[in-house]
Amino acid sequence: QVQLVESGGGLVQAGGSLRLSCAASGRTSSINTMGWFRQAPGKEREFVSCVRWKYDATYYADSVKGRFTISRDSAKNTVYLQMNSLKPEDTAVYYCASASSWGGVMTNGGYDYWGQGTQVTVSS
Repeated sequence: QVQLVESGGGLVQAGGSLRLSCAASGRTSSINTMGWFRQAPGKEREFVSCVRWKYDATYYADSVKGRFTISRDSAKNTVYLQMNSLKPEDTAVYYCASASSWGGVMTNGGYDYWGQGTQVTVSS
């Protein structure tokens, strides 16, 4: 199993920045991809970004492209999400997830393990 713990959420004004962290433990050698998703009130959980662990290839949802940056620290088994130019519509609970394979990593079903989530609130 893989355990994931997110941190770094909080309240920020529009235009501000936050950095989320997700530390993985357990069977980290099985991780192929790590991703970030978010769920706003009344909406389905949606893909934000992911990184292929071995190749450091990154992918983003169109809604965050150019504003968010995903990165990883392999030595610490940690993935980060730097969020800049935040907008009120970015308000959501952000979840970290890990996948043992590449298939479907832009969908909820492509991931094996999930963190507990961290709240991000952007005020206007």
